[in-house]
Amino acid sequence: MQVTTIGVDLAKNVFQVHGIAEKDDVLFNKPLRRAQFLPYFAKLEPCLIGMESCSSAHHWARELTALGHEVRLIPPMYVKSYVKRGKSDAIDAEAICEAVTRPTMRFVAIKTVGETSPAIASSGSRPFGSSKDAADQRPTWPGCRVWRLHSKRASPGDWLRREHYAR
Repeated sequence: MQVTTIGVDLAKNVFQVHGIAEKDDVLFNKPLRRAQFLPYFAKLEPCLIGMESCSSAHHWARELTALGHEVRLIPPMYVKSYVKRGKSDAIDAEAICEAVTRPTMRFVAIKTVGETSPAIASSGSRPFGSSKDAADQRPTWPGCRVWRLHSKRASPGDWLRREHYAR
């Protein structure tokens, strides 16, 4: 039987691959190491491949598209509703495979190298504890007061008493 749809759960080193035939017969659900990933798909006939969208998914989507496959990226929150039980890579790959075949599913456009590089470069944050970060972490809702515990006057048992807090 020929594979028509594949769901891929990406990870750092081992990718879970779930493949089905045209009549939804499960043909395989197996892990592939990073080095085995592209050679495995190079041997397959072109088919539909679904992946959860993440930073590495755009790279793998470009690579698989170059091999002739049709790749669709799905937002992770849409895949979650197709998980039937528990949480494992094999179950996630099966859910991705099922979600990619739905006619009403929304997909993410595959980004080019030029589109992904600036996004990754600008996502770095400042070192923890800088004054700007500390200001960003303060609660900002209306009427909020930040209370700080005076460690010299308060003991662990009386932390609820208001006189032990200061502005």
